[in-house]
Amino acid sequence: MSSPPTPDLVAAIEVYIVNLRQDKPYLGSLRDGETVNESGYFVRRGNRTVYPRANRSLVVRVVTEDGVEGWGETYGLVAPKATAEIINDMLTGFVIGRDPMDRETLHDELYDLMRVRGYTGGFYLDALAGIDIALWDIAGKQVGESVAQLLGVRCRESIPAYVSGLPEDALGARCDLAASWQERGFDSFKFAMPMADEGPVRELESLRERLGEDARIACDLHWRYSKTEAVELARQLAPYRPWFLEAPLPTEDIEGLSWVAENSAQTIAVGEEWRTVYDARLRIDRRACHIVQPEMGHTGITQFMRIGRYAESHHLQIIPHATIGAGIFLAASLQASATLRSVTSHEFQHSILEPFRHFTSNVLSCENGTYTLPQTPGIGVEPSDAMRAAMKRIE
Repeated sequence: MSSPPTPDLVAAIEVYIVNLRQDKPYLGSLRDGETVNESGYFVRRGNRTVYPRANRSLVVRVVTEDGVEGWGETYGLVAPKATAEIINDMLTGFVIGRDPMDRETLHDELYDLMRVRGYTGGFYLDALAGIDIALWDIAGKQVGESVAQLLGVRCRESIPAYVSGLPEDALGARCDLAASWQERGFDSFKFAMPMADEGPVRELESLRERLGEDARIACDLHWRYSKTEAVELARQLAPYRPWFLEAPLPTEDIEGLSWVAENSAQTIAVGEEWRTVYDARLRIDRRACHIVQPEMGHTGITQFMRIGRYAESHHLQIIPHATIGAGIFLAASLQASATLRSVTSHEFQHSILEPFRHFTSNVLSCENGTYTLPQTPGIGVEPSDAMRAAMKRIE
């Protein structure tokens, strides 16, 4: 009897910041009272949330003893060196020498390491997500299959997309921008409440008038309201038929969210800030949402799939979130989404993907309202020469 092949183990891990600098900050120009501090951050007054003036992402490169490269990516907008230090100082020592084929077991072991030190979210699980994506990428390349094939049955070769964010300074210009995407074959849109200078009701009314009755228009409320305010706003928005209301309450107010889901008469979507299926269970078990929005940059593939399968078992829609990134975790999100039958759409950050689509070797395509799934082994993309030129290693 022949002996089993020797596994190709992890040999090295490297972490990089990728510069995604643009002329305008994410979501659009600074509003009155919004100023950039000496560290390069500003706070959006509409949602009290910090953003960097210069967009960036955090990319993880994992290499095996045989030289197989795996690429991961995680949330790098805020304090990216904190996440990088977790990888470099601690996680790397527990991943080197391990078999990428044991990726889910390794994920759970790394998750357990910080059980008494804030393991439920934040920078630690973002770091774990970046490594997790890279290990899945390697595993796919080692067996010559896409991540979708590794995960099981691929349900589709393409995924419907919605246009997210309308980063123009005036309401009329935002309507014009949405209409220009409609002319390119997109029928679904989402606007951000903090940038709706005349208020979310006026924003939705204007977009509905411009885009027509058949367009789907969602409103991202950015965790801004109390439960009673959210229900009152839902009542005011109802005549203009919002597709869904995203993140109406602070994420910790689970009971309030459940009350809004029951009493608003609107479809409630949440989940971009979740890291694990445990976050999902806390909301799903309380019937606090109708649409689940896992964010690959926070979850990695392992937890993304656990969240997705739990949502499916409760007959909920899945519409994955896609934050600012260089294309790597977006590709991973598309691979995972292709295996979940409950995925009905996927976020398209046009203001990021369009100017930086050349950052991946297999250029990600979102045309005529649809993402095309990468077909090559692993997650299906790798950094192009342009991305590599924008990468700075963190040691």
